[in-house]
Amino acid sequence: MIGVRRRLFWKVYLTLLASLIAVAFLIGAFWGLVGESHYERWGPSHVQLDDWSIPARDDPPGAVAAAMTRLGGELGADISVYDAGGALAASRGLPIPLTAARGHAGPRAQIMRVDLPDGRAVVARFRPPGLNPRLRILTIVLIVVGGVGLAAFPITARLTRRLEALRSGVEQWGAGALSLRLDGAGHDEVAVVARTFNASAARVEDLLASQKALLANASHELRSPLARLRLAIELWLAHPSPEMHAEIVRNLAESDQLVEEILLASRLNHAGPSNARAARVDLLGLAAEEAARIGAGVACVSDGGESVEIDGDATLLRRLIRNLLENAAKHGRPPITISVTRSEDMARIVVADAGDGIAPAERERVFEPFYRPAGRAESSGGWGLGLSLVRQIAERHGGDAACEAALEGGTRFVVDLAMRRA
Repeated sequence: MIGVRRRLFWKVYLTLLASLIAVAFLIGAFWGLVGESHYERWGPSHVQLDDWSIPARDDPPGAVAAAMTRLGGELGADISVYDAGGALAASRGLPIPLTAARGHAGPRAQIMRVDLPDGRAVVARFRPPGLNPRLRILTIVLIVVGGVGLAAFPITARLTRRLEALRSGVEQWGAGALSLRLDGAGHDEVAVVARTFNASAARVEDLLASQKALLANASHELRSPLARLRLAIELWLAHPSPEMHAEIVRNLAESDQLVEEILLASRLNHAGPSNARAARVDLLGLAAEEAARIGAGVACVSDGGESVEIDGDATLLRRLIRNLLENAAKHGRPPITISVTRSEDMARIVVADAGDGIAPAERERVFEPFYRPAGRAESSGGWGLGLSLVRQIAERHGGDAACEAALEGGTRFVVDLAMRRA
């Protein structure tokens, strides 16, 4: 783990330094191509040397040496004077051989010779000011790289440290720490990735928790019909009768419906809204078909009985209406009515019954999977998955479901659905 982080750190850090070195060398090369040469900087010295007067041989002793000292100080050069016979007459600085003027002194110095009319020769050795251009470029590169390297070190270390924390967190989450969340503080790309991961991790954790609860509740709920089915089969084998046959069929249907609802709940939990089969669905037609199946009435239809159509999944919407009507038939009392109305952007389905009603404290909890009120016998059953599926299907279609008390007594379930899919 440490090796991975350090490799990333050095990769980012050395890439940055290599880029700076390349840029510095390119700038230095360009400067070397277009900048003035040291020969051009020495051009004015030729004119000054030609204009200087060198004392004659018969001037007072020391006059030539004094002139050389003054001239060398002005030009910043070593100067030697040779008489007509080639002997050294005077020198400022290190003596310069007369023969050296015929060659090149290298990049660090330049030799110049001036022959005077009286036969004497003046030889000057100029040294360019400052560093050699190549050394100057190298010095600039080292300064730039060193300065930027020091400044970039903590920045690169912080970036790779956050990336390492992100990688380590994802690895721990993948190993089973589903409650782990990453530090999403900040506004850069790393923080955005961390927040996106946290949202995805929370969604996955919720899905797994709901699946775990669903499996536990389903296994518990399946025990009752399976136990009754086993008993009915044993009794029917001992004494076949139409009543035992009807009980077997009823328990098989109950188990089949429960398994179907479990599969549907699992599909709704794992599938996003984009997976729904969107089509124009006539809610009034579905309500009339399902109401006729259980003998419920269709009432309070808006717009004189005109159809109410929405964009949605016909199979899921039929299941929503069927669950509402079957819930009213199981837990309420007739008369059971269903109404379908519409507004500008929402469609509303209301299923009402004349039962004892649901206590206000339990009106929200009835939408929980397999909710059973306190004190209710297991033989009388709970709400199973029916109403939970109603709410999930409603939310999948841009709406919601609620439980209310009917004005005339009993219970009414209200489902709002978006007319158009977002």
